[in-house]
Amino acid sequence: MQQHTILLVTIIIMACVALPFLFAASAAKDKGPQVGWLGYGAQRSLVAAMLVVGVAVTGISLAVWPHSVSAGPARQVVNVTGHQWYWEIEDVRLVTGSPVVFNVHTEDVNHGLGVYDADFRLIVQIQAMPGYLNQVQYTFEKPGKYRILCMEFCGVAHHDMTSEFTVSAAKS
Repeated sequence: MQQHTILLVTIIIMACVALPFLFAASAAKDKGPQVGWLGYGAQRSLVAAMLVVGVAVTGISLAVWPHSVSAGPARQVVNVTGHQWYWEIEDVRLVTGSPVVFNVHTEDVNHGLGVYDADFRLIVQIQAMPGYLNQVQYTFEKPGKYRILCMEFCGVAHHDMTSEFTVSAAKS
C-alpha cells in the first residue's frame, strides 16, 4: 500500500512541475519572435514528451519497491522488538533458501536493526520506530550464526544491544 502512495505522490508532483512549463510553452505561441532553434510547437512537444517519459520511468522504477514483502507460501516470519538496550527475538528455526520476513518494531525509542553474517558484513537492515511495524525480507543462502546489532544510537548502553540467531541448512 505504501509503495502505491509513494508512486502516486511522485507522479502528481511531476505533473505539478511539468504543467507550468507546458502552459508557458502554449502561452508563448503568439508572443513575439521565435527564441532559440526550436519552434514553439517543438518546445511544447518536447516538454510533453519529457513528462510522458518521466512518468513512465518513475512508474517502472517504483513498481517493484525494493523492500516490499510479497505474499508467498514458503516464508519464515521472525518478530523482533527493540528495547533499551536489548533485542527481543521470537524463537524460530530458520533455514537457508526460504525467504525470511523480519517484523520489526520497538517499545521505546528508534533503533536500527542490522543483521551481520559471520564475516561481520552487513547483509540487511531496517529501522525500528515506536508505533510502526516495519518489515524487511531476506533469503539466507549460507547456514551459520548471524548477529543483530543496533545501528542507531539509542542511549548509554547502545553498544551492548546485540543478539544472535542461527540459520540451518535446509533439508533436501
